[in-house]
Amino acid sequence: MASDELAQKLQRRLQLEESEVADKGEMVAEVTAEGERGSLTARAGAELSAKLCRRQDINEGAAQPRRAAVFNPYTEFKEFSRRQIKDMERMFRLYDSGRDGYIDLMELKLMMEKLGAPQTHLGLKNMIKEVDEDFDGKLSFREFLLIFHKAAAGELEEDSGLLTLAKLSEIDVSLEGVKGAKNFFEAKVQALSSASKFEAEIKAEQDERKREEEERKHRRAAFRELKSAFTQ
Repeated sequence: MASDELAQKLQRRLQLEESEVADKGEMVAEVTAEGERGSLTARAGAELSAKLCRRQDINEGAAQPRRAAVFNPYTEFKEFSRRQIKDMERMFRLYDSGRDGYIDLMELKLMMEKLGAPQTHLGLKNMIKEVDEDFDGKLSFREFLLIFHKAAAGELEEDSGLLTLAKLSEIDVSLEGVKGAKNFFEAKVQALSSASKFEAEIKAEQDERKREEEERKHRRAAFRELKSAFTQ
């Protein structure tokens, strides 16, 4: 009899202990799940907050909307000819020593030194800041074109490092434009449609390539004649 009661008590004790362990396991699982949910909520909240802050900056004019990485410079910067844009692209690639599609602070520093107008570290940062639309601290090709766009439109201060860059770059963006005669480009755009302008430029490039090919043919023919004269 006594042994049966003792067995029952031991069984109840074992059940109570198992129940306590299960309860603790559930509590730990709930705390873990709650922690994970809290972490996800915190991350989502931080991302939403960052997006809302950027949207507010854009609305207030303190930031520019990000643009697509791929763009057509010939349609977006219509005030420049194809040759001018190609000259700017060659210059951009020349100083993009990292070949990553950007001119960073050190590459801009080298550019200004090569142009004979070295800048301080703060001056270089301010130059980038003037056209850095995506706030990444470096210049994309589009942002590089903005330098010449602003220079031609007279939107840069006389003591601006960017204006110095535009003037010393040896890229002809029109002397009138660099001096701030905005109406010059407006009149030019009105006088020539973009389509006819590009067609004329493309034809000029094709004619130039034809002339170069003809010259090469003449040189090869002259060389063959000279060679045959010596071999006879």
